[in-house]
Amino acid sequence: MNQTITVFKGDGIGPEITDAVLAILDAAGAGLSYEIYRVGNQEYLENGALIPDAAFQSFERTKVLLKSPITTPIGKGFRSLNVTLREKYDLYANIRPAKSNPAVKTPFTDVDIVVFRENTEDLYVGKEERIDADMVYATKIITRKASERIIRDAFEYAKAHGRKTVTCVHKANILKMSDGMFLDIFHEISGQYPQITANDKIVDNVCMQLVMNPGQFDVMVMPNLYGDIVSDLTSGLIGGLGLLPSSNLGSDYAMFEAVHGSAPDIAGKGIANPTALLWSACMMLEYLGKDEIAAKIRRAVDLVLADPVVTTPDIHGSGTTESYKNAIIAHLA
Repeated sequence: MNQTITVFKGDGIGPEITDAVLAILDAAGAGLSYEIYRVGNQEYLENGALIPDAAFQSFERTKVLLKSPITTPIGKGFRSLNVTLREKYDLYANIRPAKSNPAVKTPFTDVDIVVFRENTEDLYVGKEERIDADMVYATKIITRKASERIIRDAFEYAKAHGRKTVTCVHKANILKMSDGMFLDIFHEISGQYPQITANDKIVDNVCMQLVMNPGQFDVMVMPNLYGDIVSDLTSGLIGGLGLLPSSNLGSDYAMFEAVHGSAPDIAGKGIANPTALLWSACMMLEYLGKDEIAAKIRRAVDLVLADPVVTTPDIHGSGTTESYKNAIIAHLA
């Protein structure tokens, strides 16, 4: 019997890349059934809710969500829907692997970095206070519970996948209490994994080092804001956000998403790149224990990425979403 997952189609290019990814999953024999919902700005304009109640209920039932990009209306007081989902379902671990692909030409060929980003606190709690007309305070929250679980997850991942180094990214030289506590917890936990090299670097130095010698980094763990910035930087090293998958994991729920935007400027033109969402779906398959299906899809994508006739313009191809999808399906067959 097929396993059921929830799918949010999102806005902009979201429906296009979602349809392509679901077709590829079916062609690969993923054995999944889908409860599909439209979410985001268009849903709000037509029905008054960014995410319909039925969509929330579906995720709470299936506990697994594949989500394409969502447009949050600007200037209407809405918080980011991504932040809302992460907080509502305690999806505390945002994992973003960036790996060079020989078919995608960049100045770097040896990038293989996995960023573990704490996903529920830091400045992303959105607590701000206007002191007067010329001053606003923003509250940064770091807790032991959230820090311990994301740091331990990073070390457990390194242990399970034969990774050699875990780097803590911080700004404890300035934020001595908040980032200082995160760093202290990192060193406490690192002592329980003597087979893994543990080091730490200040976030601004990390950004410089990443563009000079990304091959020195392996697994990286950090608070929320730095994780958002550093993972976007690592995506640039491999060819852009269109190639960066992402998982958001909690104790009970899991969400897999492309982290790029909804790209309304190219919506409907048939040239959107579904790779990030497809590789996120591969992470989902591995989460569901379908490792062989994920590996089969990854091999097909690697072959197709080398063909500029069928790949999309953002990765220097002349193809379309449809030609790219069809080529992958042909290789799967």
